[in-house]
Amino acid sequence: MGWIDGVTSLRRDRLPGALVTVVQARGHAPRDAGAKMVVGPDRTWGSIGGGNVEEIAIRRAREVSGADPSPEPETLTVALSDRAEYQHGVQCCGGEVTLLIEPLAVVPAVAIFGAGHVGLELARILGRFDLDLHLVDSRAEVLGSHDLAAAVAGAVAHVETRHFPVLPEAALAELPAGTHLLVMTHDHAEDLAICDAALRVPAHRRPASIGLIGSAAKWSRFRGQLRAAGHEDAEVEGRIRCPIGAGGVRSKEPAAIAVDVAAEVLALVERPADRRSAAELG
Repeated sequence: MGWIDGVTSLRRDRLPGALVTVVQARGHAPRDAGAKMVVGPDRTWGSIGGGNVEEIAIRRAREVSGADPSPEPETLTVALSDRAEYQHGVQCCGGEVTLLIEPLAVVPAVAIFGAGHVGLELARILGRFDLDLHLVDSRAEVLGSHDLAAAVAGAVAHVETRHFPVLPEAALAELPAGTHLLVMTHDHAEDLAICDAALRVPAHRRPASIGLIGSAAKWSRFRGQLRAAGHEDAEVEGRIRCPIGAGGVRSKEPAAIAVDVAAEVLALVERPADRRSAAELG
């Protein structure tokens, strides 16, 4: 399988990796400039020539992709002569290759519960970023609407719609670990059920964050109801943000609220700790 298959596989499985490219080949080398290989935690796709140069690249790529905080791309030059120091077999082609190692971070995941007026505008904004974007609603007609289709048309994000007509909180079981949740359904009872269920998700699948739209009065009522459901005050206050938004926007227009919320979410997903793989969250 080729390196493009590797990028697709790592994204699908939410695993970190690195893209290794031969950017310069001097003299005789096993592969020309432009050859690529993708390195994952336990396998590779494509080849940059095998032997010592490839083994060195694989080991360094895994070190780079597993670094914390998020690593930067780097170059690596490897000599191919019988006088060079070899760790994994001799390659005496007589040349030299320079490699570019580019980390492939786990793509952040965001789930919007409720594709109403604000959810629609938020999907329009977040869809323009490299995210896994999940849109969850109990109303099939909303998820299948022309407005929603138009909002995410041409999206950069990988967008999935999820219809849960009876128990929308059941969608939590299908979301990847480390997802950022935004709770903004048309029904406060649904909002409460989703918050309650999100707080009960096992630690190894825990959401990265939980944001709830609403007023101070709604949040006060929810805190009391979540306490009555058995949740500690410290957990509720520490894990759920309400109201959501970066702050400073007074307009109640759906698009304005969405801009405010999107700014907060993008700040959250840029934190290195929030871009870990599902395995690391376990």
